[in-house]
Amino acid sequence: MYRENQPKKLQLVSLIFVIVMSSSFNVFGQTDGKQIQHEIVFAEDGKYAGWPANHGVWSWGDEILIGFVLADYNESTKGLHTYEIPSSRNRYARSLDGGVTWKITDAYKIGQKAWGHDNDIVPEKAVDPVVLTKPIKDFTNPEFLLTFLRHNNHDGPSHFYFSNNKGLSWEGAFKFPNVGLPGIANRTDYVVDGKQSLSVFVTTAKSNKREGRVALVRTTDGGLTWNLVSYITPEHEGFDIMPSSIRLSESELLTTIRSRMKNGLNLISSYKSNDNGKTWKRLKDPAPDTGRGGSPPALTKLKDGRLALGYINRSEYGSRVHVRFSDDNGESWSDEITLRSGEGANRDVGYPRIAQRADGKLILVYYWNNTLIEGSKPYRYIAATIFDPNDWK
Repeated sequence: MYRENQPKKLQLVSLIFVIVMSSSFNVFGQTDGKQIQHEIVFAEDGKYAGWPANHGVWSWGDEILIGFVLADYNESTKGLHTYEIPSSRNRYARSLDGGVTWKITDAYKIGQKAWGHDNDIVPEKAVDPVVLTKPIKDFTNPEFLLTFLRHNNHDGPSHFYFSNNKGLSWEGAFKFPNVGLPGIANRTDYVVDGKQSLSVFVTTAKSNKREGRVALVRTTDGGLTWNLVSYITPEHEGFDIMPSSIRLSESELLTTIRSRMKNGLNLISSYKSNDNGKTWKRLKDPAPDTGRGGSPPALTKLKDGRLALGYINRSEYGSRVHVRFSDDNGESWSDEITLRSGEGANRDVGYPRIAQRADGKLILVYYWNNTLIEGSKPYRYIAATIFDPNDWK
């Protein structure tokens, strides 16, 4: 949106942000003549909102549902994330107008009552996950949703919930088995294969019990039993975590993965399977550098057949929001397109999810801040960027 090497525009952004946070919460900008729309999903003084990629995004035309974490902001907290861990709770945001306005719901009140890494419910109010004993009836139900919660970032365990009414209420929590892996610390990434069949891309611990590798796990009986199909990534001294995946055909699967190399380089890698997940081939990296800390990918297939990949370049000197497109099923990718920059966002941002609206525009949801701009409010908030993929055809 605004280039970081132009201080006058940075001053303009600061002014715009003050106006935005006090009034209508939307910003329109230009990137090479393309109109980009920024909206606020959730923002509140004294609050820290983050990590949509740890949950999920689902859409039905202009109805969009996104999960995130809400906590109390605390600037004195050590580490990157300035929030009070005991206050963290899961929330959902739902839009009925393509991401312009949102209604926030407490996840606990609609059935998500188990303790988790992002949902620090006090013991007396938390329920224990149980084993699923009745199969989920129909994964192909358009209102069916599945979401995961992990107990830590390394070896889990993980549990899941499901909904048959677009997330208005949830069933669970249900234990997710380790299927012989060193431990699963899962976010939400799955592909519906059939009425009783579903493929889940999981983040599993390495042999040293640290994050992570990516593997494919599948059920064919409505979630009663799960089986390891394959490891997707090899074990190395960095990590591969937080995949975002799609089905290209009955036999083809594509996954994009948040990766970190031994030398500290953060990137997004990509793997393709031509035999329904039994074996995998690494493709060209879609995003070879995602900044300090790195970014999970947000992958979707467009109505016109192209793929869109959203991600964040995280930087202490100003983070940026990007997208790339592929017209050959992920074999190659366009140049990096900047959707948002120069707004004083430190590296405590990102974790995007992406969906396509009824009008064909894309909405990218992530958490954001403006702390590097003097006088701005430091709180983290959930933002959405809406843009037309046809502008880059």
